[in-house]
Amino acid sequence: MSFCRLFPRPLAVCFALTLLAASAQAQESATRPRQATAITTTTTASEVDGRSKLENDLVVVSTAEEVEAEPEYEIPRFGAGPAGLGQLERTMLSAIEQRLGTPYRLGTEGPTRYDCSGFVWSVFQQAGVSFERTNVRNFWHSFAPPAEEEKFKFGTLVFFNNLGHVGIVADEHGFYHASTSKGVVYSRFDDYWTKRINGFRRVPLATSFVASAGR
Repeated sequence: MSFCRLFPRPLAVCFALTLLAASAQAQESATRPRQATAITTTTTASEVDGRSKLENDLVVVSTAEEVEAEPEYEIPRFGAGPAGLGQLERTMLSAIEQRLGTPYRLGTEGPTRYDCSGFVWSVFQQAGVSFERTNVRNFWHSFAPPAEEEKFKFGTLVFFNNLGHVGIVADEHGFYHASTSKGVVYSRFDDYWTKRINGFRRVPLATSFVASAGR
């Protein structure tokens, strides 16, 4: 017996369209990215029409990663600067305070935008300490480690995030840097930043110094 005798033509057409729609829906479901995971738990609800009714509670588990936010701090105002600063350090401090609040932009060195290494370079330049404008990793390789008592001395460079970020130490409490999210700011050496420190370097405070490039 032929297919057409079993199914009249209009019914056969409807049947074929239904199959195509079901196939397309199955392919869309298979390729659609999952945004969340639903965990189903079974609970017993109140009786309906004299019979217990079982209902499913859906618990949605987010797949988004937690992003640790950088904390905010009040910027200290030193006035003449911490005790013991020389003329060069006071000039550096003045240059830093002029840049506070300036927005961040990768690959820039001022005056309206800074990235972290551009900020460091421009501060030393304004103070008369000349070295090559290069990236954070080259700063790390170009300058010598400080003595233990100089690590938290004003002007020491502090490095973070696997040599991906650099700032200028203010004192044992905090440092200045160009933050990607907040621009040029002061941040404290709290748990957020301390666990990210890679080490320190000290720029020779002479009037001219050429940082080695390409290392």
